[in-house]
Amino acid sequence: MPGLMTGKRGLVMGVANERSIAWGIAKALADEGAELAFSYQGEAFGKRLQPLAESVGSDILVDVDVTDDASMDAAFEVLADRWGSLDFVVHSIAYSDKNELTGRFVETSRTNFKNSLDISCYSFVDVARRARPLMVNGGSMMTLTYMGSNRVQPNYNVMGVAKAALESAVRYLANDLGPEGIRVNAISPGPMKTLAGAAIGGARKTYKTTEMNAPLRSNATLEAVGGTAVYLASDQGAFTTGEIIRVDGGYHILGMMQAENL
Repeated sequence: MPGLMTGKRGLVMGVANERSIAWGIAKALADEGAELAFSYQGEAFGKRLQPLAESVGSDILVDVDVTDDASMDAAFEVLADRWGSLDFVVHSIAYSDKNELTGRFVETSRTNFKNSLDISCYSFVDVARRARPLMVNGGSMMTLTYMGSNRVQPNYNVMGVAKAALESAVRYLANDLGPEGIRVNAISPGPMKTLAGAAIGGARKTYKTTEMNAPLRSNATLEAVGGTAVYLASDQGAFTTGEIIRVDGGYHILGMMQAENL
């Protein structure tokens, strides 16, 4: 039987290695029949990505610096030349100086604030603007966020502000692009053991705390996040847009830790 994504083509941005959330999403989409292209930044990440891309039958890998307009233009020109159209985009890109992901938010530097907001939020807007003309039959755009956007998380600091901006951008883009049949959403997993997550101070304690206290007593798996992405990218999610979908074992509903952990 054909999968939910058979006949659909999309770009996945932000795979760093096999433990990346973006890879969990890419694998789930490919398993459902999607044809994938990937972006990476720099030769080192490209070498890591190539065997993963090959394992899902992809031969479209583009080196992209999301802070450089020429680089972005070139990437989407490759997609236009190879495919001519696009059905979905997965944006899993964020960055902040790891030295500012410890201690207090009040110490955030101006330079890192600008850089974090540019890469972690504006890049999604920039991607959406370039992907839109290729979504001739409508489509789905999704990004990754975290509950530090609306609740204070130790050491998350400027990334929390960047994710809050990103979630707001999701809503504005959903409204702008809805008349064209393009849906825009975000997935908000709980803490996950990824390369990016490890840069945040106290990551291990955060992971353990949420695992012990989430209603399901578990953090999300890559497979669970991937399944949510399949729903959003497929026709099953045809009327879901502007949403922040939480995949965190229910941790976001809590007012305090479970009684046994107080």
